[in-house]
Amino acid sequence: MGVMVAVEGLDGAGKATLVAALADAAVRRGASVATLAFPRYDADVHAGLAGEALHGEHGDLRGSVHAMAVLFALDRADAAAELRAARDAHDLVLVDRYVASNAAYGAARREEDVDGAFVAWVHALEIERLGVPAPDAQVLVRVPGEVAARRVRERAAADPTRTPDGYESDAALQARCAHVYDQLVERAWLAPWSVVGAEEGYAAVTRTAESVVAERLVGRSSGDIGSGSSVRSDTIET
Repeated sequence: MGVMVAVEGLDGAGKATLVAALADAAVRRGASVATLAFPRYDADVHAGLAGEALHGEHGDLRGSVHAMAVLFALDRADAAAELRAARDAHDLVLVDRYVASNAAYGAARREEDVDGAFVAWVHALEIERLGVPAPDAQVLVRVPGEVAARRVRERAAADPTRTPDGYESDAALQARCAHVYDQLVERAWLAPWSVVGAEEGYAAVTRTAESVVAERLVGRSSGDIGSGSSVRSDTIET
C-alpha cells in the first residue's frame, strides 16, 4: 500500500506547483504516483453546487458555513473508493486540498480557532461518519496573504474563466484561514505536517518537495517502489 499526502494552503499559495514537484520527484525515484485535486467542480454534483454558490448562485447557500462544508465533504466521500484504490495501486497518492481545507476555511468563516467546535465537527463528519480516508501526511504551502491574493488576481487576468470566487476575493477570510492552518500544523491535526514556503519560487519548492518525497518513501524497499505498475504519474479519473 502506498502513502497519501495532502497538499494544503490558501487560494493562490501554489499547491498545484508543489503537487507537480512532488510527483516529479517521486517518479525520478522510481515510484508510481496518482494525483487528485479537490473540489472536483466538473466531476461531482456536490462540488459543482458549492462552486456555483461561491459565485453567487443558489440564493443564500454560500452564507451557511455548515452547508458549504457538507457539500465539500460529500465530494470527498464520493471519491473515497477511488482514493483507496489509488493508494493500493500506487506508491504515492497526492491530493491537492483535502479535509484540512474544510476545517481551516470553515473555522475561519466562523472566526474560530483550532479548538472551536467547527474543526472537531469536520473530523466527525468526514473521517468518522463519511469514511473519507485520512492522509498519511500533509504539506502546508505557507505564503503571505498578499502574495496569494496577487496570484489569484494574476490567474484571473490570464484566464477570464477563472473569476475569483467568494472565498478567494475575501482578504480577511484568507488571513484568518492562514492562522487556522498554522494551528492545525502545530497540533498535527489529522496527520503529520511539513511546511514549505512557495514564495521562494519553483526551484526552492522542488528541492523541498524532493526531501518530502524521500521522507515519505523512506524504508520502502526498491522491490516495493513501483511494484505492480509501471513507473508513472497518473491523474485519478473520477
